[in-house]
Amino acid sequence: ARVPTIATMVPRGAFTWITNRIKPHLSIPVVTTNRINDPLQAEAILANGDADMVSMARPFLADPYLMQKAQDGNEDQINTCIGCNQACLDHVFKRMICSCLVNPKACHETEFEKTQSNTPKKLAVIGAGPAGISFAIEAKKLGHDVIIYEAKNQIGGQFNIAKQIPGKEEFHQTIRYFKTMLELLAIPVKLNTTVDTEYLKNSSYDEFIFSTGIIPRTPEIKGIDHPKVLSYPEVLFDKKEVGESVAIIGAGGIGFDMAEFLAHNPNHKPTSLDKEAFLKEWGIDTEYNSPGALAKKEGAPSFRKIYLIQRKETKHGKNLGKTTGWIHRQSITDKGVIMLGGVNYESIDDNGLHINHIGKSQCLKVDNIVICAGQTSENKLYKEFSDQDSRKCHLIGGAEMAMEIDAKRAIDQGIRLAYSL
Repeated sequence: ARVPTIATMVPRGAFTWITNRIKPHLSIPVVTTNRINDPLQAEAILANGDADMVSMARPFLADPYLMQKAQDGNEDQINTCIGCNQACLDHVFKRMICSCLVNPKACHETEFEKTQSNTPKKLAVIGAGPAGISFAIEAKKLGHDVIIYEAKNQIGGQFNIAKQIPGKEEFHQTIRYFKTMLELLAIPVKLNTTVDTEYLKNSSYDEFIFSTGIIPRTPEIKGIDHPKVLSYPEVLFDKKEVGESVAIIGAGGIGFDMAEFLAHNPNHKPTSLDKEAFLKEWGIDTEYNSPGALAKKEGAPSFRKIYLIQRKETKHGKNLGKTTGWIHRQSITDKGVIMLGGVNYESIDDNGLHINHIGKSQCLKVDNIVICAGQTSENKLYKEFSDQDSRKCHLIGGAEMAMEIDAKRAIDQGIRLAYSL
């Protein structure tokens, strides 16, 4: 189908209107499905008369105890499915074992049978991103004494970028789950706290886990320090103002997210949170007047003129999710984002971004250039400290490998490290 049905940018319960319409005409129970990931939402669907039963699949990969937690009134402890497909459907389509990004234990349960460590340790985690938090939660459950140090004023790391992207609001739920579990397990989290080698050397911890994340990479382009140039953290964290025309350098996952973010009108609700707008955006004919129930798309155009540029001549977003990449490409195409590949960057000045594209030099007269050209590992503290102290140090998440920020790998790595101690 050319219509997204279960990816994270689909509104919750976006297709319950179908069973609502057919239910009065049938004498047998009707089951509704697709993007239903919360027991309270499921109850509301039943109360509204949209169906007799609700089907959920991926939410039970994310949290096999979903129903028990709901029955006990502990909905805040549910590890909510974010609809990313990265470890479930993407794995299945590649003939890999199905699992879950937010719960790597799914379908690998026999690899995590240990319930308590034989040698409880005092552990310091530096960095409260997905890798560090996942490690801390599992290590605490296994009986270790854990503390987290975080330089910023909030936990979540790169998830705090993802949650701002239209269509990725579900990442709020993972951060909410992390917060709940840290509080429930009484794991101390020292926010706004920067530790250095001297502090760690004078501490009494048995081992150290460095999950200090990544640093955005700055490409070598003449004029890269021009005021027009912004990094993606400056746009998403620092809220730097962006003009009406933008060139995004880098067409990987962050580049696509930035294009979606900048194309969205901030005064309008994202279609991922507005069922009617979503149906119009993708041309879904709820009256079945068109063949296949597919009508003309009525999505909003881009809020800005946007160029999404890469050096590579390959397809933009080549490494996006196998079952969701087409949706991201189609979404920004429908919004009118201009995608250019095989580009050489010549310079940046008051006029804009000077490039060579298909052998021709031209200037993209844009207000801003946003850099989304990859990242490097932030592991300076790890290198300094591990060189000076004999205690065991571990490097996980983006701090260990920064290629294509990978939450699936980071969370899995954190959990597995906890079980290996």
